[in-house]
Amino acid sequence: MQPMRSFPSLTMGCLALACATLAADPAVTPTPGTERPMKSARELIHQQAPPIVASDLLEKTTSDNSRLVLNLATQRACLMLGEQVCIDSPMSSGKRTGPTPTGKFAILEKEKDHRSSTYGNFVDRNGRVVRSGISMKVDSAPSGTHYVGTPMKYFCRLTESGLGIHAGSLPGYPSSHGGIRLPEDMAKLFFARVKVGTPVEIRAE
Repeated sequence: MQPMRSFPSLTMGCLALACATLAADPAVTPTPGTERPMKSARELIHQQAPPIVASDLLEKTTSDNSRLVLNLATQRACLMLGEQVCIDSPMSSGKRTGPTPTGKFAILEKEKDHRSSTYGNFVDRNGRVVRSGISMKVDSAPSGTHYVGTPMKYFCRLTESGLGIHAGSLPGYPSSHGGIRLPEDMAKLFFARVKVGTPVEIRAE
């Protein structure tokens, strides 16, 4: 899990500068004419700046005055108080085959221990995984197995079709089936400060 850094109150403008500073890594910045080969997924993970928390603002933020702004281009999710950023967290949105839609939404449902109704594993009667990473849209359960959905803790539903914000793995690039994954500690903080009806804006850039 990435370390969390605390900052004083930040506006969206100066937050971008802070994120750029955190993400910079001279060790992987090529000198002109000495470009390096494409980085592996493991290297990309470390390029995602860690969460930034403005503790003073977070204390003032409640489910009655918060809103969320998610940016697909920067892969960052922000918990906002007015125009100020309380939490700026890395995220992982939908990959090309299952992109995350942009636009304005509102939280429809909150469920702390939600499980996916579409993606998960087939397990036997003893709980052993027989087939992992399956989709109920295309896969059928082998004889003697049953479906167990992937955990999506601190789930906040945005659409009736199942799009939501939840805790999950962050490989450093868009990798989900359309939902928004956050580090578990950040998902927990977001979950505590939103409610059914909280506005959510998903931006392309």
